[in-house]
Amino acid sequence: MAGRQAVKAYLDLVSQACRAMLIFLKHNKIPHTVENIAIRKGQHKTPAFTKLNPMQKLPVLEDNGFVLTESDAILKYLATAYNVPDHWYPKLPEKRARVDEYTAWNHTNTHINTSSIFLHEVLLPCMGQPTNPENFEKVLADLDGTLDKLENMFLKNQPFLCGDDISLADLLAVCELIPTCLSSHGLEMDILKDRPKLLSWRNRVQSALSDSFDEAHSVVYQIREKFTAKLSPC
Repeated sequence: MAGRQAVKAYLDLVSQACRAMLIFLKHNKIPHTVENIAIRKGQHKTPAFTKLNPMQKLPVLEDNGFVLTESDAILKYLATAYNVPDHWYPKLPEKRARVDEYTAWNHTNTHINTSSIFLHEVLLPCMGQPTNPENFEKVLADLDGTLDKLENMFLKNQPFLCGDDISLADLLAVCELIPTCLSSHGLEMDILKDRPKLLSWRNRVQSALSDSFDEAHSVVYQIREKFTAKLSPC
């Protein structure tokens, strides 16, 4: 990495994908600066940011004039371009394919289902829109099916999703599955509370990531504490 400028990360740490990117940068000591873009303030829709990413989404990486969007692509680029341990994104084709298999599945399964829970239990009540019980039951059923596959298809009896070592798959997944909000009833939700195997996996991942995990989650921890004090998410 000698002679390279620090990469610039455009992030909103309320976003799971943004937290995953920051954890990877910090844990692997990749020189970086952070440009905070507050989605709630519409900063991702400004002309300057739209020029950077016409999709108006986060995260975005800027590396010596090279601009890249989409968290999956960003993490794989960083793992390939910088001197990080091979277990993150293995060079061996079979092992790399296992990581690709999960990351391809993550966005339309783990991510969409955990986001739906957040929408129904937090965002809709905050906007004064009551959650439809039938819709919420379907969301819970979809999530349950996704967690079954996460546990039985990917994790199986391994320490981590793709084998014996932590990888980009675990990083993306754990940021989706950490309890970061309160429900509309003022209670903290943990969607893994009845799944000891996945709970043990999550604990292993957090332990492996050490301080970088808590640093990246500091914003959502503060939000959670604020909500707890008020006994309401709104």
